[in-house]
Amino acid sequence: MKKGYTYILSNAKRTLLYVGMTNDIEVRVLQHKAGTGSKYTAKYHLKYLMHFEAFSSIEQAIEREKQLKNWHKEWKWNLIKESNPELNDLAEDWFDEDDIESVKTGNLK
Repeated sequence: MKKGYTYILSNAKRTLLYVGMTNDIEVRVLQHKAGTGSKYTAKYHLKYLMHFEAFSSIEQAIEREKQLKNWHKEWKWNLIKESNPELNDLAEDWFDEDDIESVKTGNLK
């Protein structure tokens, strides 16, 4: 059974939120940081990982994603602030510029 993750991204000013799910959190966040994750996240520069949750199955992650997408924005911010009160990018040190550039150019390692 594949693991699953839900995650919440924001922009630099922390004014917008995006809820997503994936089976590989590192690859997916790298795609978002490179601007190739989705048209919406690229358009609004949603590339800062505010929150993520791991699940033992992809089905659980899908259910959690649906739940979070139905939440009010304030509830999402409260969830984020419980584990990330400084609103830091949790993936800030996961990648270097070469990693991000390799995704942009299609030369993923």
